[in-house]
Amino acid sequence: MIVSANILKWGMRLYPPLFFQRIWVKNIHPDFMGADITIYKSLLNINANKSIFGGTIFSAIDPFYPVLLDQYFQHNGIRRTVAWLKTAQIDYIKPARHQLRIQVRLDQTILTEALTHIQYEGKITRTFHTRIFDAQGTLCAVAHNEIYIRDLDFDFEERDQRPKESSASKERENLKQISNPNKP
Repeated sequence: MIVSANILKWGMRLYPPLFFQRIWVKNIHPDFMGADITIYKSLLNINANKSIFGGTIFSAIDPFYPVLLDQYFQHNGIRRTVAWLKTAQIDYIKPARHQLRIQVRLDQTILTEALTHIQYEGKITRTFHTRIFDAQGTLCAVAHNEIYIRDLDFDFEERDQRPKESSASKERENLKQISNPNKP
């Protein structure tokens, strides 16, 4: 379903698994190129050490890349997609004793490459890295999210019948056109 950035922001704000862990979406960028998230420390999300529970931090980063990528691709012509978190790893660096700030960002070059790849291959897997800081600027965690994205309308039988050389060379040529749009 295609939604606006504002509707997505409010949907994520009120989504119970995020809302009850005090995970608050401050902003979804209008072009779906990023999101700003805050985790507020409260009795609902602290552990025995009085720091924010690691599961809360993990929950805060879990849905955003698939949701942003799904909306980005839908707004760019791939109407029926599936995007989900395939694997995830989080490295906890320091205890989160204060509220946390998370800035999820997507890179236009990677998105252009991924869009082209999906148009020719039907699916792609990409890993995104996010650094999570507390209110004092201390690095508390680093997340590594591998996201699977697929065009549900892609014809895999047609792709499998194409000669391998030509599809790879077409993809390379298309990438050259995207990176150098003024050259013929």
